[in-house]
Amino acid sequence: MRVVTVAILNAPPEDVWDLLTDWERQASWMPDVEWISVLGEERQLGARLAVRTKVFGVPLMTDRLEVVGWDPPRSLTVRHLALVKGKGEWRLDRRGERTWFLWTEDVSLNVPLIGDLAIRPYRLVLRWTLRRSVRNLRCELERSR
Repeated sequence: MRVVTVAILNAPPEDVWDLLTDWERQASWMPDVEWISVLGEERQLGARLAVRTKVFGVPLMTDRLEVVGWDPPRSLTVRHLALVKGKGEWRLDRRGERTWFLWTEDVSLNVPLIGDLAIRPYRLVLRWTLRRSVRNLRCELERSR
């Protein structure tokens, strides 16, 4: 299942990148994240993250992510390694002093047969979550300026 959202953010890509890659702070703007913990010393390419994820507002599972693409301040790709499989990608492109921001999640549930059926109705929830996250990200950027 693929979900994509696009936004123009009123900050240069470097500022957006700094906020996006402040791993522990992501829970302040991602409504489906309870907390994030960096596993190990690496915080860039190769970083591994534990993400306590909320499902319908309830912290239910801890997702594992690995940073597999790192091109500051243009793109970042993570691979989902637990119950959720697939990848997420952020792309940033300068538009003057603003940033064109593309967020793509291409995910599935790592449960044979049932996973495919369960993920379909979750598409609307994930789309809402990404859009809400981008709105919150925009507010966080405005507060930090």
